[in-house]
Amino acid sequence: MRTISWFLALMVELLGLINLGPSVLLAADVGQAAPALMAQELDGQTFDLGALHDKAVIVNFWATWCPPCRDEMPILDAFYRRYHGQGLEMIGLSVDRSRDRSQVLKVMQSFSYPAAMLEDAKVNGFGGPSVLPVTFVVDCKGVVRARLTPNQTPVTEKSLSDVVLPLLPSGPANHASLDGK
Repeated sequence: MRTISWFLALMVELLGLINLGPSVLLAADVGQAAPALMAQELDGQTFDLGALHDKAVIVNFWATWCPPCRDEMPILDAFYRRYHGQGLEMIGLSVDRSRDRSQVLKVMQSFSYPAAMLEDAKVNGFGGPSVLPVTFVVDCKGVVRARLTPNQTPVTEKSLSDVVLPLLPSGPANHASLDGK
């Protein structure tokens, strides 16, 4: 059994994911109500997922030491900047330890979307991620509509457009993609 677990962990890492171990699972299933999430953002503001009615929300779990996480952050940032004024909210939850807060702050200086330390979450019904990166998309009614990971559906401009744009208040017909198409 241990050999199988080791092999599966190796395969996950080869597919571009960072394996954080089997003991930590996220409690957010696609099609189900999003779990409660309230965290103090790095700038001191409070992020409360439950208060974001009539908004589509991206919840991204990442870490400074995770190359796939860092690779998708510019895509998430560009998407957020483009659609934030049209009903999109976002939070990047760093799983880094609190002692690495300065590193997280340094990384986030390059991005415009809000971020928080997962350890600073006052309420976290999502739990901790079993793999990184992992991104959830929540609709305006608080239902999880997508779970994006590099080995299943990676975060790309197209995957975000396909999932998020139909959830925005004005719908997908009024939104152009990041590349103008």
